[in-house]
Amino acid sequence: MLFDPTIRRAGALVVAALMLGAAPSALFAATPADTLVIADAIDDIVSLDPHEAYEFSGLDVINNTYDGLIELDPTKPGELVAGLAESWSVADDGLTYSFKMKAGLTFSSGNPVRAQDAAYSLQRAVKLDKSPAFILNQFGWTKDTVDSMITADGDTVTIKVDKPFAPTFLYNCLTAGVASIVDEETVKSHEVDGDLGTEWLKSNSAGTGAYVLKSFKPNEGYVLEARSGYWRGDAKLKRVFMQHIPEAATQRLQLEKGDIDIARELTPTDIEGMAGNADITVQQDVGGQIFYLAFNQKDERFKNEHFLNAMRWAVDYQGMVDTFLKGTEVVHQSFLPSGYLGALTDTPYSLDVEKAKAELAASGITDTTIKLSVRNAADRMDMAQSIQNTFGQIGITVELNVGEGAEQLKEYRARQHQATLQSWGPDYPDPNTNSSTFAENPDNSDEGKNTGYLAWRNAYDPGAMTALSQAAVLEKDPAKRVAMYEELQKTSRETSPFIVMFQIGYQTGMRATVKDFYTGGATDSVAYWLVSK
Repeated sequence: MLFDPTIRRAGALVVAALMLGAAPSALFAATPADTLVIADAIDDIVSLDPHEAYEFSGLDVINNTYDGLIELDPTKPGELVAGLAESWSVADDGLTYSFKMKAGLTFSSGNPVRAQDAAYSLQRAVKLDKSPAFILNQFGWTKDTVDSMITADGDTVTIKVDKPFAPTFLYNCLTAGVASIVDEETVKSHEVDGDLGTEWLKSNSAGTGAYVLKSFKPNEGYVLEARSGYWRGDAKLKRVFMQHIPEAATQRLQLEKGDIDIARELTPTDIEGMAGNADITVQQDVGGQIFYLAFNQKDERFKNEHFLNAMRWAVDYQGMVDTFLKGTEVVHQSFLPSGYLGALTDTPYSLDVEKAKAELAASGITDTTIKLSVRNAADRMDMAQSIQNTFGQIGITVELNVGEGAEQLKEYRARQHQATLQSWGPDYPDPNTNSSTFAENPDNSDEGKNTGYLAWRNAYDPGAMTALSQAAVLEKDPAKRVAMYEELQKTSRETSPFIVMFQIGYQTGMRATVKDFYTGGATDSVAYWLVSK
């Protein structure tokens, strides 16, 4: 087994040597100057086919081995830049888009990048119909329609959509991993029994990215090797070696010894323990996941404005972040994470016991016992116990219903909970991804079974917010679109049964020599090609 304890003790470079085919005796104790060595938990990888990958670790690989028609700028979070397309336009009817491909680009195979490859790639993603395909299905693309709605002619890709969406909605979705462009000729040469080459692409790459996937072993690691002539500029390091090491203590030890350059699973305790070590730096970032409380409005108490306000003022947001959540969460109180178009970053609520008591009294509610469902995970239990404590200070008794994650989700999706502590991660880098689920509920009946809408899960009818959210995804004026999402967030946090508390934070431990490592923030995935050391 590649990553057994004896190999781990031997150091990261021995492992890298085995994966790369080098002789371990030829290696030195420190990481090579031309190789980035990383430790992370990557057991979530299901596939490295860009049209199937939907997990965080897999998308990190996709972001460095493939490109899309439009890309994000790692140095300017959320900013769209030209990818494999040099320019694009939309017809007056808002239904037809044209993308002109850049000339002279090649895939890692050496094959030229054609408009045909781009059309084939988007068609393939829809036809494979894997987990992330729904991002593209939103535009009316199905297995039956996609060949006629996405076409290529010369150096131009023509894309048709079924509604006059906001152009930024399509552009943002085209930056997602599922919209990556693959080398049609290479992929077709590895097709087996009509699988569209997906079995081969699970552990190989056929893209235009700065790196080529040279080796991948599930639950063990991968190696990426730089290719010359990358359109964004050649990668600064020749290779990236990733080890699957989920244990934070092991990562910390290897980082301090210099066996690895980057550790991505460190705990706040590990971070504090390395304070003062001049050889280590810690990079703080935020991701897209938010943590929130939700209250099922089948219980009439949770329709009471004052009762909801009492709870909003009874959460010790900053206190949790300053203590047990230090570095792992930041206070955030809107359903759009920071970094998204139109996201609100102000935090109007704080722990105010007297204000909360006054709101509770104004509610007229005397039955103040709440059953809070919470997943049996350390951070969530700590959050739940803090909430139990501060709610108790204003006269609300919280009884914890603790269970496994799958059990809690089953209850939540069937809207059988009373109150619940949950998290939500965006599916693609456009505000519609969260607005559509927090602020829309087309059918609030039990029979509707709209479990994809968090509003439905909480039997919450957002009223006019549903129409406003649906209009926002069609608004062509970017400034007006931003204003619509700002209004939706303000209305939601002031009236809905959701109390958004935190946005996830990342603490990346690095050797002090490492520069320009971008985790991707809330909207993108990691960028290796800019890293130097």
